[in-house]
Amino acid sequence: MERRHFLMSSAAALSAAQSVFGGSPSDTVRIAVIGVGGRGTHLGGRGKSHLDGFGRLDNVQIAAVSDPDQTHLDFGLTTVEQNPKQGKRPAGYIDFRKILDDKSIDAITIATPNHWHALMSIWGCQAGKDAYVEKPCSFNVFESKQIVAAARKYNRIVQQGCQIRSSVAVREGIQKMRDGLIGDVYLSRGLCFKWRDTIGRTPVSAVPPGVDYNLWTGPAPLGGFTMNRFHYNWHWFWDYGNGDLGNQGIHEVDVARWGLGVRYPVKVSAIGGHFMFDDDQETPNTLNCAFEFDENGKRSMMEFEVRHWMTNAEASIGAARSAPPAPEGEPGAARPPRPEGAGRGAGRPIESDRIGNLFYGSKGYLAVDSYQSYKSWLGRSGEPGPAGNQGGDHMLNFIEAVRSRKRESLNADIEEGAISAVLVHLANVSYRVGRTLHFDAATQTCKGDSEANALLTRKCRAPFVVPENV
Repeated sequence: MERRHFLMSSAAALSAAQSVFGGSPSDTVRIAVIGVGGRGTHLGGRGKSHLDGFGRLDNVQIAAVSDPDQTHLDFGLTTVEQNPKQGKRPAGYIDFRKILDDKSIDAITIATPNHWHALMSIWGCQAGKDAYVEKPCSFNVFESKQIVAAARKYNRIVQQGCQIRSSVAVREGIQKMRDGLIGDVYLSRGLCFKWRDTIGRTPVSAVPPGVDYNLWTGPAPLGGFTMNRFHYNWHWFWDYGNGDLGNQGIHEVDVARWGLGVRYPVKVSAIGGHFMFDDDQETPNTLNCAFEFDENGKRSMMEFEVRHWMTNAEASIGAARSAPPAPEGEPGAARPPRPEGAGRGAGRPIESDRIGNLFYGSKGYLAVDSYQSYKSWLGRSGEPGPAGNQGGDHMLNFIEAVRSRKRESLNADIEEGAISAVLVHLANVSYRVGRTLHFDAATQTCKGDSEANALLTRKCRAPFVVPENV
């Protein structure tokens, strides 16, 4: 694909930046969904997908769908066609780059494997598209910097898919902490206790029919195809994913940082390992992370823990959800037990997960459930304090910002998403090099640690290269 497909002239960039809806003649926002497996579709009761979540919104047209797997692409096209709010079959592409040339597309949504997130977003910005990109928005620290730079240079609306940021109740809980509900908040703790079964071992095999494996692999090294490195289980390999810390965990990392009111850490340490299973997984399934912050003369700390098997509840987080279902499209709807594939928690009930955040202050503590609620306990006696349970619509928040062109109205602007992603990447690097990192936010490097700094970026496979100058 020639550079003209990705790089705009200065005049074209200025024109795109001044446009309200790209090429749309009305207030209808025309979007393209890229990546139709996993988060891209409604999979196993996992919550609303990009196709369903955007497809139900008023004056939003899913104009195109792209996936390098023909089976997934066909499913996506049929899903949109059968949606009464859409009413017609969108354009379908194996190669998402054709979408970038379509000036009638206003925005792209990215639900691909992690190793594609930043590059697709940057190319989208360069092509004059707004972008809703799944978490983590970057694959490494360098890409966090580049995705923000592209969003700002081309004046694009870019949001990370951290849906908890749009929960009405969680936003209320965070504000109450800002107002002093639990006093001086000195520690936040994120929990990612999610039942993950073994993925076993799979041999190198032929690429399945209808799959463009070169395009799927993109910036990553092009190795032999195995099913374990393909749909979903790619999360557990360093070439494509960031482990559960960068899968489910990034949601809670983001909330922990948000609630603590900090940006970049000065010190990061992580220890853990791949316990219990003898399988193909490379990333740790058990991980303990610690982050130290020193901002505006105040020191604070953040802890994060990943567990992959049976666990206890903490501060009511992960208790059986008896609340009524959330409104259509909101995170947090009550979900029944469901079977899942290897690596995802085969056959366990959703209540086995303990996913959320704890915040500790001088006057009490507060717990945020990952889905849509918070509770607090105050004083030395731990008396119940304010609580709330109400979701929100993260995708609608993005569409409203696309219409208004007000970046400040985003609940998870890309800069916030990128900073939280940096914390994930630093913890993973600390685990991989086996020592504490001392991070310099100004230079976005680890002080005196060339081995760690080498892992803050990667060598991309041409032509799928994250640009040095966006």
